[in-house]
Amino acid sequence: MAQTQGSQPHRKFIALIVAASIAITGFSAAPARADEDVAKFIAGMALLGILGAAINDARKDDDHTVTRTYNPPRGHGHGDHRHNSHKRYGGHVKPLPPRLHRYDLPAQCVRYFPRYSRNYPLAGKGCLDRNYGYTQNLPRACKVTFWNGNRNHTGYKPRCLNQHGYRMVNR
Repeated sequence: MAQTQGSQPHRKFIALIVAASIAITGFSAAPARADEDVAKFIAGMALLGILGAAINDARKDDDHTVTRTYNPPRGHGHGDHRHNSHKRYGGHVKPLPPRLHRYDLPAQCVRYFPRYSRNYPLAGKGCLDRNYGYTQNLPRACKVTFWNGNRNHTGYKPRCLNQHGYRMVNR
């Protein structure tokens, strides 16, 4: 124990020297760190200024509306009945995609049924079943069932089908 007591003042002296050196190092490094902090602060403010100017410029550009007059292509004006479709697609009409093609009904199925009416034609259901794959999807509002003398016959009103987006097409 005598050794530890004799070394106590020595330890205190070393601790004092280490503490002083750390304090002096902190004081000498503080101005350098302050210079770095000031430089970082100035750089940050400059960056914020540049971003603010860019945002302000972008907002000024949004205030300007660009208006352009529409000039329809030749041959598409009102009262002009000339169609220039023969110039496009190599002289052929571009086919419709399959999702739209299913709204095309065969025109050969439209005929007069004297027992229904002499003035209004119908699209026969049997013909549509044979020549059109989506008969079950046709609108029920257009469906007509009538007695032809032997049995019930079903057809669809062409005008009603047309109003629901279908069209009669010669295939």
